[in-house]
Amino acid sequence: MGADVPADIRELQDQLEAAERDAEALVAGLSDAQGSRAAEVGQWSVAQCLDHLATGNRVYLRAMQESANRARTRGRHRRRPARAGWVGRLFVSFLEPPPKWWSTRRAPRKIRPRAVPPLAETFASFVDAQSDVRAFLSANADLDLVGIRFPNPFVRGVFFTLATGLHVLAAHERRHLWQAWQVRRAIERAEE
Repeated sequence: MGADVPADIRELQDQLEAAERDAEALVAGLSDAQGSRAAEVGQWSVAQCLDHLATGNRVYLRAMQESANRARTRGRHRRRPARAGWVGRLFVSFLEPPPKWWSTRRAPRKIRPRAVPPLAETFASFVDAQSDVRAFLSANADLDLVGIRFPNPFVRGVFFTLATGLHVLAAHERRHLWQAWQVRRAIERAEE
């Protein structure tokens, strides 16, 4: 994106770039064995957190892309900043780390991580998914992201705006990267 990028789009881009930098720092120096180990039984490993994010981003983007494509053919161009409405902000706040006691539930089946995914593979997949999210944002920044709705791929009958969807993706990344850091720190403490 060029220098004339609106502030709201730049903010989303910055959040996505920050998540990728955080993931790079997270996996730096971790062995595959460390990255595949959970801190406690029933918790996810660092690799599983990244696997979940990569898969979740792709599923969400597929749902968002169809609506963006329809909106483009209808000429639904940008009219206002890409901000989430109050319901969207509430949903995003539930995703922000640390997880709140009322917002911890099992991930939907289609985005549950594999049992023991390889760390390097899941990190590469996360980076690829990040690239896809940034490409979506760049390609669709000229659309009215607040006025275009898409069906939530995990909750039947719930629709979000594309702006909310992008904010959800960023908050979801922060949540699970925070979770992965907790796992990494616990593993490092156990190895001391």
